[in-house]
Amino acid sequence: MEEGTVNRIGIIGVGEIGRAIVMSLRHGGDESSEMFLSPRGARTAAELSERYEGVRVCADNQEVVDRSELVIIAVRRQDRHDALAGVRVDDDKIVVNVMAGVGNDELRRSLATGAPLVRAIPLPAIRERRSVTVVYPSHPEVDSFFERLGGVLPVADEAAFDVFSALTGTLTTHYMYLATLTSWAADQGIASEDADRYIRSLFQGVGRSLSDETRSLHQLAADHETPNGNNERIRTTWFDQANSQALTSALDALLTHLTHRT
Repeated sequence: MEEGTVNRIGIIGVGEIGRAIVMSLRHGGDESSEMFLSPRGARTAAELSERYEGVRVCADNQEVVDRSELVIIAVRRQDRHDALAGVRVDDDKIVVNVMAGVGNDELRRSLATGAPLVRAIPLPAIRERRSVTVVYPSHPEVDSFFERLGGVLPVADEAAFDVFSALTGTLTTHYMYLATLTSWAADQGIASEDADRYIRSLFQGVGRSLSDETRSLHQLAADHETPNGNNERIRTTWFDQANSQALTSALDALLTHLTHRT
């Protein structure tokens, strides 16, 4: 294996993240790498193997490991024991653990391997190479792999990694916030499709403004509101101290859950 690169990639658990990784590699012009998919998530795995050259569905998870240099384990936390039962991982492999709440110490015990283990948080937006992936610990091949897929953010320890993992738990809340705005507009007599179109347009603009890293998030908020204006009114009457504290408490509870390894 050439230093800094991997050309044979295995994925155990082909769900949304597994799909995004395959699509990111192929749509990014990477035709040289081979990808080996587990039969878990059979429908998605079959679809990807039919669509892309060099993507193969293996007979079982052991074959995925045996054919790969880098193995991504992307099964749900509650499915890990069943998925990894009896799987042997040689020490010359690299294992990327994307299971939320499953630490590397636990995974090493399960696999009984001396192979390098790296935790990672790839997000669905990795398919467009627009999402930074948090990793722990830093590893040259893994860092290089995710750098190709949108960027990599190595962190100092597993405690910091768990904080970033908790932050990802806010994604669907954001979508439901937008859905609530759309429903409110519809209740005021606006056609649902018009409300939906406008809300999407409004917040796509917010997303684009986030690319301006010269301004802090607090500064961006301040720059988008005027004293006594509409934005300030909603921020101070709805997203007040109690609301902010409720969000903080929910994140604290999620972090506790993620760090309670069982």
